[in-house]
Amino acid sequence: MSDERQELEAIREMLRQRLAAATGEELAVPELPPAPTTLEDTGLPEGFLHDLALKMLYARGHILGREWCQALHLPYPKVMERIIRFLKEEALCEVRRGTSTSELNWEFSITRKGQETARLAMERDGYVGPVPVPLEEYNARTRAQGASWEQMTMSSIREALKDLVVSDRLIWKLGPAFNSGRSMFLYGHAGNGKTLISERMCQSLRGAVVIPYAIEAGGQVIQFYDAAHHEPYPLPSAEEEEGETFKYDRRWLLVRRPFIIVGGELRLEHLNLNFDPNLRYYIAPAQMKANGGVFMVDDFGRQQIPPRDLLNRWIVPLEKRVDYHTLVSGVQVEVPFNVLIIFSTNLEPRDLVEEAFLRRIRYKIEIGDPSEEEFREIFRRCCEQFEIEFVPEMLDYLIEKHYRQAGRGFRATHPRDLLSQLIDIANFTEVEKRLTPELIDAACETYFVEL
Repeated sequence: MSDERQELEAIREMLRQRLAAATGEELAVPELPPAPTTLEDTGLPEGFLHDLALKMLYARGHILGREWCQALHLPYPKVMERIIRFLKEEALCEVRRGTSTSELNWEFSITRKGQETARLAMERDGYVGPVPVPLEEYNARTRAQGASWEQMTMSSIREALKDLVVSDRLIWKLGPAFNSGRSMFLYGHAGNGKTLISERMCQSLRGAVVIPYAIEAGGQVIQFYDAAHHEPYPLPSAEEEEGETFKYDRRWLLVRRPFIIVGGELRLEHLNLNFDPNLRYYIAPAQMKANGGVFMVDDFGRQQIPPRDLLNRWIVPLEKRVDYHTLVSGVQVEVPFNVLIIFSTNLEPRDLVEEAFLRRIRYKIEIGDPSEEEFREIFRRCCEQFEIEFVPEMLDYLIEKHYRQAGRGFRATHPRDLLSQLIDIANFTEVEKRLTPELIDAACETYFVEL
């Protein structure tokens, strides 16, 4: 094994130990990409790198050499060193001050010529941030990581759902579906925990994936990292790596497997690369950001577009495991579709789509209404959570009057909502928060709607 590989494996092992200490369990850590040692190793044209470095300086006004390297996520030797040399030779930047012999400690400022050049570059492409990785490199690494994760077992799923009341029969269905890493349809009445169950299952997915801050495709930048959806794991700092010679490529982050939910607001254009005319670069769509994790379409059938059109958009990704996007220039780019996709709906699946579409979705799982026994257990746990004394006789009263006599079905969310409403009423009327017929009736009167 080369010295470089040994160093990367040492960092990988350090990460395993860190994550194990933080989570209490051994987690799989993907292979880290090695740091570029030359400009050519970045996989990007020199002109692109010069423009991005100059735009960064233009945005900052002045910057230390060390900060410049950190902002672009590039090592200094033979990489930023060459970029800075070019910008100085072309009179695009100048040394503002510096007494050290190391260029890393010099402060650089942009010249008038540099400002004009940077403005022209910003008109073409407004991206300023960490240096992107080439699309080909992103595709290769994403395919290598895949969407497969450590397989779940009956015990691991029970652990993930331990604070929920879920039958073994349902767990038997959910486990293989999640292990498949492909697609599933969750359906059933609203309020029975489709989204909550999915969240808990996804939180229990072990391991991590490596993602880039940004991607270069056809000379254009696609911003990929999204702090709202990607939870980074801490990688070693430059100091821990003993100096400025990075051993891994800092254009990549190590993140928890993403879990991204979209709902009724979803439109077809949200699933394509989004070119922002003000920023003048692209934003990756949600399903692309979810690569290596889970993408959930909640409230399927409630979108402003017909379900058939939405599912038509997924035919190729679901079958071929690739997705296609078109740049403003007309160039088409291909990216992996390594995502477990979940369609969740309160509607009957056959009322939404044809059988031909349903065949393309591997697992169809009904999240049904809880039984009376399960409803009672959920209610008891909610009383404990809200610190209200559980009185079985009062639960009997609730079930008899407001469910059996009303011909109303149980929903998993009812106990939590009713108790929350009961507390609000008790606080307003300045009475003790406890289960009484009067408070139960009042909560039901303002919660249920008679249809």
